[in-house]
Amino acid sequence: MKIGIISDTHDDIENVQESIEIFNKEKVDYVIHAGDYIFSGVTKELKKLNSKLIGDLGNNDIERVEILQDFLDINGELKGEMGEITLDGLKFGIYHGTSNEIKKSLINSKKYNILVCGHTHKRQPESSWGIKDDKETFVLNPRPAHRKNTSISGLFDQIGRIIIFDTLSKEYEFVDLSK
Repeated sequence: MKIGIISDTHDDIENVQESIEIFNKEKVDYVIHAGDYIFSGVTKELKKLNSKLIGDLGNNDIERVEILQDFLDINGELKGEMGEITLDGLKFGIYHGTSNEIKKSLINSKKYNILVCGHTHKRQPESSWGIKDDKETFVLNPRPAHRKNTSISGLFDQIGRIIIFDTLSKEYEFVDLSK
């Protein structure tokens, strides 16, 4: 089964649309969003997914009621601050990553095979090696899907990124967004 992983979309609708195109083209079965949608315009776009949407909330999600309503409209699962799901025998924890202490505790608990996070805006793991040890919690953080705008002129200096994860092979691929 293929899982799409995305986080920190913020309000970058163009990159959200490109992510949806990729997830639909790759025929992912589930999309896990690790929070920071920012506003419901993002979750309204996610209605175009051909797969089941599962997510949690991030520290910047201000339109929580509207985001929840969008999830309900498409039979998605919004897990709140922390969620878990089992797919193909793998237990996934979903946590935005706001507290480093909580994140470390989730990893050290070894309760999850995979912990999907965001928040830090840092790719994790840093390499593209596959998962080797089922006894350890493996952390996947795609980096933000949004572009980073650092100038008044509106130029972006960082591309967005998502992950495609295969539950059978336990391999994953970082996918850079072109916008």
